[in-house]
Amino acid sequence: MDYQNVIEQVMSTTAPHVGEGAVADYIPGLANVDPKQFGFAVATTHGEVHTAGDVDVPFAIESISKVFALALVLARKDTALWRRVRREPSGTPFNDLIELEVEMGIPRNPYINPGAIVVADQLLQDTGDAVEAMRSLLRAETGNPVLSVDSVIAESELRSGDRNRAMAYLMASFGNMRNPVELALDHYFRQCSFSITCAELAKAGLLIARHGLRADGTRLLAREDARHITALMTTCGTYDAAGEFAYEVGLPVKSGVGGGLLAVVPGTCAVAAWGPGLDSKGNSVTGRIALNAFAQATGFSVF
Repeated sequence: MDYQNVIEQVMSTTAPHVGEGAVADYIPGLANVDPKQFGFAVATTHGEVHTAGDVDVPFAIESISKVFALALVLARKDTALWRRVRREPSGTPFNDLIELEVEMGIPRNPYINPGAIVVADQLLQDTGDAVEAMRSLLRAETGNPVLSVDSVIAESELRSGDRNRAMAYLMASFGNMRNPVELALDHYFRQCSFSITCAELAKAGLLIARHGLRADGTRLLAREDARHITALMTTCGTYDAAGEFAYEVGLPVKSGVGGGLLAVVPGTCAVAAWGPGLDSKGNSVTGRIALNAFAQATGFSVF
């Protein structure tokens, strides 16, 4: 595959749309991000990295961190997690309270906010430090030894996180939190605040594209668990736009309100797109256009 030619096609298709959408201004630290930025990166399982655009500009990983948090929990063969969170698409916004109340504090899936809070809570219980567990993983997989939490974004998450608190306390009222709520939320907010570049995100995504093999060749995840993660990315990774992404892109994708999108072609490559402007569902406008163009140019699909 001539990835550089593919990326040129992607950039040409995406360029007229750069700057479209709205940044996630409900998180103060993201409100001032320049929306007229875009980066695209492909990391292959053979060790190649192809990039274009603003691929070295750090951004907040936000909800894409949920993929790696889930991987860390599943790596411990902690099947008890699936008694605390389901594996179904939500069909509602990622921070919906009504569905959580109706379903007695059991989130629909691990990629919406309440489900990710449960995963962070479980990872904290399993490791004693969920943030350090993710920091170590991301540093190793990206090759960046200083990759860290952005303290400004973390503080913004903390100050603007009342709805997440409401969900966590609601789950606690149903007995679905293991740690003190504020402690679990502190780890969750900081988990979402790691600063990562587009190129680094593509390299980190290879953990899933390689079916659970780490950058050093050791196995973190059973192949079956990596398959489960990609299945959930396909059905739940872009919130209530997952059906449209499956229809248009045909690849497992996880989005974050920092503007990042991570897609996986199992056994072949991981693809990262970053454009800060979001659509009404919380997904990057330019990232969605770029992934659609990538799928069209390569013919890659899991379907």
